[in-house]
Amino acid sequence: MLEISNLALPLDAGLEGKQAEKLVRRAAARALNIPPNDITEIRLLKRSVDARKKHDVHFVATLGVELAGGAKAEAAAIEAAALRKGAANVKAHRPYEPLRVPQVGDSPQAQNEPRPIVVGTGPAGLFCALYLARAGLRPLVVERGAAVDERMAAVDAFNAGEPLDPHTNIQYGEGGAGTFSDGKLTTNIKSPWAQHVLHLFVEAGAPEEILWQAKPHIGTDLLVDIVRNIRKQIEQAGGEVCFKTQLAALHFENGHLTQAEITQPEPVTELIPASRVVLACGHSARDTFELVRDAGVHMEQKPFSVGVRIEHPQQLINRSQYGKAADHPALGAADYKLSMHLRPQKGEEQGRGVYTFCMCPGGEVVCAASEPEGVVVNGMSRFARDGQNANSALLVGVGPEDFDGEDPLAGIKLQREMEQAAYRTAIAAGGEPYQAPAQTVGDFLAHQAGGPSKQVKPTYARGVAWCDLHECLPPFVARAMEQALPQLDRRLHGFADPQAVLTGVETRSSSPVRIVRGKNMQAQLAATSASDCAQVDAEARVQARPGTQVQAVPESSAVAEGQPANVVALEPETGLYPCGEGAGYAGGIMSAACDGLRVASALVESLRPE
Repeated sequence: MLEISNLALPLDAGLEGKQAEKLVRRAAARALNIPPNDITEIRLLKRSVDARKKHDVHFVATLGVELAGGAKAEAAAIEAAALRKGAANVKAHRPYEPLRVPQVGDSPQAQNEPRPIVVGTGPAGLFCALYLARAGLRPLVVERGAAVDERMAAVDAFNAGEPLDPHTNIQYGEGGAGTFSDGKLTTNIKSPWAQHVLHLFVEAGAPEEILWQAKPHIGTDLLVDIVRNIRKQIEQAGGEVCFKTQLAALHFENGHLTQAEITQPEPVTELIPASRVVLACGHSARDTFELVRDAGVHMEQKPFSVGVRIEHPQQLINRSQYGKAADHPALGAADYKLSMHLRPQKGEEQGRGVYTFCMCPGGEVVCAASEPEGVVVNGMSRFARDGQNANSALLVGVGPEDFDGEDPLAGIKLQREMEQAAYRTAIAAGGEPYQAPAQTVGDFLAHQAGGPSKQVKPTYARGVAWCDLHECLPPFVARAMEQALPQLDRRLHGFADPQAVLTGVETRSSSPVRIVRGKNMQAQLAATSASDCAQVDAEARVQARPGTQVQAVPESSAVAEGQPANVVALEPETGLYPCGEGAGYAGGIMSAACDGLRVASALVESLRPE
């Protein structure tokens, strides 16, 4: 099969039917300079929208093309001839190779260890557990929230005005926070695991079009079934998934994990043997971060972002992005992605980044609180993306210089202060508990509370209280947003429309902490030093070259300058594997799932017989 890339296609080629198929076939034949009848099969491999010129909005596609020829040798000769013509966008197609998982369940080391524990059922935890289960390791998966069906009921009840369930909500429960999102499967990382994540999603019931969409998404309505199916696959492969079960403590001896405490609903706390724990909790698991810190694990502050959600009519975004083509049925709801770096404000050494994140076409702003008397917003879309509004996070970068103190959890304090301020601000403006503070862009820029938008009806389910968002945003965040909005409007016309609605606060875009891990994917203890590491244990775990000295060192330590070349620096093997977004190694569904597979692979490799 040949692969043709960067092929321009008219919008009508994105419709269903024979006419669309004919348009695609003609374009492929022109690219290969062959008659259309010489093509026996066309497979769509990738497709995106090119809207750089509003008078010429079209698709750009990559196609897999099978050529005619009775015998395989004859077909191969035709393909070779096409390749010899030197088209820069034509090459031999390399088909997807399915993920291969080594079987290590019967290895001597695996037999002598307790089964691994995976904490959390977000994308990182689910994909990690699936890999471990298929490797024969029978992982125990613990999730503080409820299974997805019970979780849906709890979220619906909270949206309708019921009290917050601090254990099962939009942040906690089967599928993690990503279940109530747009289900975006895009990432900025170049990971070899990405194609496996997409195929595993399809295997679990996702539509096959995510394999060729340039910006694939699933949508909350479909994710619910998909995460349930992944859990069933884990169980069918020998894993066990326990809901309403929370990690309560970790115990180390001589630098190695030995036991874990887990708490179940009754409540009952159970102390179980544990030599390998994958910590895949999301970034809202603040009490889990506290217990990890208290266990002596090395953690550090990490930059993140905070801000608000901004809502526009979806038609405004469609027109801004697609011009006259906005209503073409092959396009669907338009999205956008904006970013800029501001000049330093007074008292700052460097300017701040301001950007949009998790843009949800045809979506809604959701009630994402997970702690009492705190308001948090996020965004989600269903698969059809057919809502009246578009929404996106409008975020301002923050860093350790903005935190109060050296505690690795200082960023959480900033998040919590914003969330509680948002709760109080809405109440002071006459709102009900967990209603969100909101303001039009025009009123925000004018520093006046104002009132409802004349164009945008807020989609936040519990309702909003119209007020001045400056009362619940840190001053540096508000100033950065004021500076950025008019400039972003020049990049996307209508972005700073006075009637667009800002709803606060968005604080959970990424983790404010990082649990430091080494190349072996394992955490280190904060007190670990080279002299603390067990030399005998290190030599037993690493087979060095003859004449090579083995020296165990923590991950963050560099080999000392002037150290002999025949000394191998080893990372401590604590048995704790920080994983995914909460641990500070991902930023969305796709990157979190990739990290889950990556960590699982490292764990499995450490158990393979030498």
